[in-house]
Amino acid sequence: MKPLDPRLLRYARSTRGFIAVAVVLGAVTAVLVIVQARLLSDVIVSVSSDGGDWQDVRDTVAILAAVFVVRASIVWLSEVAAVRASASAKQELRQAAMAHVIALGPQGPAAAAPGETAALVTRGVDALDGYYARYLPQLMLAVIVPVAVLLTMWGQDILSTVIVAVTIPLIPIFMVLIGLYTRSQVDRQWRTLSVLSGHFLDLVSGLPALKAFGRAKTQAEAIRAIGDRYRSTTMGVLRVSFLSSLALELLATLSVALVAVSVGLRLAEGQIAYSVALFVLILAPEAYLPLRLLGQHFHAAAEGLGAADRVFTILETPLPTGGSVRLPDGPVRLTLEDVAVTYPGRPRPALGGVTFTAEPGTVTAIVGGSGGGKSTLIAALLGFVPLSGGSVRAEAGDVSAPVDDLDLTAWRSRIAWLPQQSHVVDADLTATPTVLEAVTLRVPDASPELAWAALTAAGLADEVRALPDGIDTPLAADGSGLSIGQLQRLSLARALLGAADVVLLDEPTAALDPRTEDVVVEAITQVAARGATVLVVAHRPALVAVAHQLVRIEAPAADDAVDEPPASTAAGTIAGAGW
Repeated sequence: MKPLDPRLLRYARSTRGFIAVAVVLGAVTAVLVIVQARLLSDVIVSVSSDGGDWQDVRDTVAILAAVFVVRASIVWLSEVAAVRASASAKQELRQAAMAHVIALGPQGPAAAAPGETAALVTRGVDALDGYYARYLPQLMLAVIVPVAVLLTMWGQDILSTVIVAVTIPLIPIFMVLIGLYTRSQVDRQWRTLSVLSGHFLDLVSGLPALKAFGRAKTQAEAIRAIGDRYRSTTMGVLRVSFLSSLALELLATLSVALVAVSVGLRLAEGQIAYSVALFVLILAPEAYLPLRLLGQHFHAAAEGLGAADRVFTILETPLPTGGSVRLPDGPVRLTLEDVAVTYPGRPRPALGGVTFTAEPGTVTAIVGGSGGGKSTLIAALLGFVPLSGGSVRAEAGDVSAPVDDLDLTAWRSRIAWLPQQSHVVDADLTATPTVLEAVTLRVPDASPELAWAALTAAGLADEVRALPDGIDTPLAADGSGLSIGQLQRLSLARALLGAADVVLLDEPTAALDPRTEDVVVEAITQVAARGATVLVVAHRPALVAVAHQLVRIEAPAADDAVDEPPASTAAGTIAGAGW
């Protein structure tokens, strides 16, 4: 674990200013340490050996008191600067991480481990407080103060300087060894916390099913076991912290004792002046103190640095490559040639060799067994997953380009998408969006009249009117209070709102009754009749019956080459209600 990760300077720019402040305060502290030692030794020498009284040392004591006050003020200023820098750095890291997660899309690390990501941007990033408030200022002092003390001692007593110079590197070496062991402990602690967070989220989301099947108590016991493991790992980290602090204190004490013995023997033999000996004895511990405190504060910073390292892993995940090509306004034709997708780390292709053309004003039904890659195909059209073979081209007007070369933001703005899992969110990500805000997510400036038209097309208008506040009724963030069918139709209304050039619907009627399904199917045909290119993942005969084209996708075999389409993959044209 690096004492100062350069990535922290890059992603949390406020750290740069704080380091500059810490360096300045550290330099001032080093000067004050030397001045304090000199003044204190002068007072003691004056009183003990020169027969001085209070009047003789009054001015020196006043200056010494002023030095103490200034050092205390510097500590206070460092605390204030640390709190502000920590708050700014945490905000910058959270914003950068969330922006990167959004840019990565649903195939990023957050989608694979939402519990870990949630713990990371909350509890994990908050752990940086100890790093900024304790460790980083002490790191600056540990670099500046020992050097200043050694240079000062060199002009007073060379032997004591050599002893300090030889023994003082032992503390950083010992800290590195402790740090290597501490990192493994902290990593284990963080992994346990991530598992605990993810498991708790799963428990809450699946609580109705767990209660229905009598498994809630079992899951609660599992969470308790993970909590015990987290407590155990935390206590392990604390034990390492206590033992390492003891070891560092012992090492520093023995080193100072060597200086004291050397000075004492030479003072008894008259080889060194009393004032010099006293000055060296007062000054020598100051060389070790910053390093001792640095070792103590290392453990307060380890958790925060571990969390920051995981944030950097997210930030360094390559973003999906996109181009700058923008299609002109108008109908869009989609052409797929041997499209194949293989996810990283998986030997089996998720999608293999799909070829077809979707014309404007038509409905293309994508059918096939579960796990065949239908949803992956939709993700490829949206630019969420990179292709491992083939190409997807979009054509509008006289411009034709692969999706990879398109400006993805502009491209997605022309697409209406209904995923398999519907979510209730609004453009501002408020905790309690209204029905209107949820429906107008894709077109935030849409009027209530357009929202009502979309709700009517989705067969949900009557049920919305029956709500306490109609279209202005607040909805729970997780969609609770709505049935699965209602939530699906709400998402469908969101997709139908506005004039999208491409409409991608992933099983839009899966949770609907036959009467409501007929309404939705009619709305889909009307969208196509207006000139949109409609692709529908379909399992229900009603959707297949109105499609102009049928694309059958089967899961590729494990040993199939990605660039070779399976024999069962085909594209055909159907008419009206026939296959």
